[in-house]
Amino acid sequence: MSDALIRLAATIAARKGADPEASWTAKLLSKGPEKAAEKFGEEAVEAIIEAVRGDRDALTREAADVIYHLLVMLAARDVTLQDVLAELEAREGRSGVEEKASR
Repeated sequence: MSDALIRLAATIAARKGADPEASWTAKLLSKGPEKAAEKFGEEAVEAIIEAVRGDRDALTREAADVIYHLLVMLAARDVTLQDVLAELEAREGRSGVEEKASR
């Protein structure tokens, strides 16, 4: 995994108690998990729009926004990147059809 993603997750976690006036991440987190989820949804829709349009550069930028806002949303609910990675590792080697049927 990219070190940048690990650093981003650590930065977001560190901003949880920061001054909302000094950090966009702290501002999002201070508005609660619902606002973080709403912002993630907005960014996901923007990524979908760019995927449909076929603008590779715009999709790349929107995908970065989606990843950032996903990590903020997770942090708002005290779910870490490591928690998500552990879940992905637990699913590794199983087909998607098999995994979905087990839920």
